[in-house]
Amino acid sequence: MPQAYVFDAIRSPFGRFGGAFAQTRPDDLAAASLRAVVERTGIDPAEIDEVVLGNANGAGEENRNVARMAGLLAGLPVSVPGTTVNRLCGSSLDAAMTGSRMIETGDADVVLTGGVESMTRAPWVLPKPARAFPAANTELVSTTLGWRLVNPSMPKEWTVSLGESNEQLRDIYGVSRERQDEFAARSHRLAHAAWDAGFYDDMVVSVPGVDLVRDEAIRPDSTPQTLAGLKPSFRTDGTITAGNASPLSDGSSAVLLGSAAAANRIGRDPLARIAGRGAHAVEPHRFGYAPVEAARKALARAGIGWSDVGAVELNEAFAVQSLICLDTWRIDPDIVNAKGGAIALGHPLGASGGRILGTLAAVMRAEGHRWGVAAICIGVGQGLAVVLENEEAQ
Repeated sequence: MPQAYVFDAIRSPFGRFGGAFAQTRPDDLAAASLRAVVERTGIDPAEIDEVVLGNANGAGEENRNVARMAGLLAGLPVSVPGTTVNRLCGSSLDAAMTGSRMIETGDADVVLTGGVESMTRAPWVLPKPARAFPAANTELVSTTLGWRLVNPSMPKEWTVSLGESNEQLRDIYGVSRERQDEFAARSHRLAHAAWDAGFYDDMVVSVPGVDLVRDEAIRPDSTPQTLAGLKPSFRTDGTITAGNASPLSDGSSAVLLGSAAAANRIGRDPLARIAGRGAHAVEPHRFGYAPVEAARKALARAGIGWSDVGAVELNEAFAVQSLICLDTWRIDPDIVNAKGGAIALGHPLGASGGRILGTLAAVMRAEGHRWGVAAICIGVGQGLAVVLENEEAQ
């Protein structure tokens, strides 16, 4: 069976909600990352067998199969097909998992994966009435984040807000506000240091027409003390604030996958092998815990354990759920998100999986780690994880 490899990864800077990318369509955001990968590797675009992109919203300008639209806007030949996958926050990691399976089964040699989200431009939707000309008022519903147009058959405890879900996890696992704020401040500090050290220079590409070269949400002056002054966002007596949760964001990511036989056509050696994949589901309101078992499954399929792992990229949806995952895995927190995480960098839902996968591959190569794990929690009670192997480190 052919093996699937990560050959390159590029993303846009991640913009703040209502920030630098407020006037940029999501299909244009996605096209910028796809185009950058093709130009940097020098691969003949006609050699790309498939484009697979993740997107969590699909209700706005990205509604008509954004993978196909972005491929066309990026200048790929019309013969290159594209498909969009939606596993909410895990969409672009799911896209990479899908692409890797295509390569392993022999259905493709080169797959361009990634994802995109414009949370700023996510539209309001108006439910269609059962009858024409209803007399009552109708409410517009925001599609930016979380539950909307909820089926009344869903149990109420499942459909609480994402923040309340994680406050409930905090109640169960006893993670203090102080730990959450310390974790968030660390994320900003490490992200700022990584940018200053040039780590992200070759991984982030600017978007034409937008004056943004770094992730827009990083606050290098954040400290546990300053974050402690923020008010809780979901409960009056709660611990989750705007400072220890990931911000609403806009951005795109692209990850080029291929078989070993495709290396000459891609024009470079692979960065890492996709060695294991895992998906797991829990009760919808316990979604923050779902990466725990997803990672365990991926590690088992790779034939290794946590003691073998040198680097971890865990998407920081909330500091509290990230800390719960680390505590349960019993791993060294210093190996996790060493270049900052989503609390600082941002979390454009459909793009974050591609970001953590590309960052993981780069960290492993730079620091000589053989094994690494990328994991992400997903709304409605799911988690995904991928194990990478750096074969150069054997």
